[in-house]
Amino acid sequence: MDVLLSFLVFVCSYFAMEFVAWFTHKYIMHGFLWILHKDHHTNENKGFIQKNDTFFLIFALPGAFLTIWGALHTFNLLFWAGLGITFYGLTYFLLHEVYIHRRFNWLKNIDHPYFVALRKAHRVHHKYIQKTPGENFGLLLFPLKYYVEAKKTIK
Repeated sequence: MDVLLSFLVFVCSYFAMEFVAWFTHKYIMHGFLWILHKDHHTNENKGFIQKNDTFFLIFALPGAFLTIWGALHTFNLLFWAGLGITFYGLTYFLLHEVYIHRRFNWLKNIDHPYFVALRKAHRVHHKYIQKTPGENFGLLLFPLKYYVEAKKTIK
């Protein structure tokens, strides 16, 4: 199998997941599955585990399935697509759960405008404790104004 094509499938599936995450967050998590996502915005669940964590399992299934299926079939392109999805999931976990929400005591302060802007955009998202309205539903991509703002604050 062509290495370049495999890499391209991996990268494209990784970045396509940003759109999938945005769409799912906006229209499903803040839509008909708000009942699972609500505790993430309201902190009504004081425990470590939230109903919102269910989405981790929901999102992990396609990546795991494609990675395993592709590995069982001579590491075809499905493997690389699954790996891209899985790596996006790892990125999401590290940025959202660890860095932004500090659910684990790692990655405390990253003094870079992108990461400062990422946290600011997510804080603005969390100012809404109701299902609607809302803004900043993605993770890796956010309005440029947050980056410009962060760049001014970091010397």
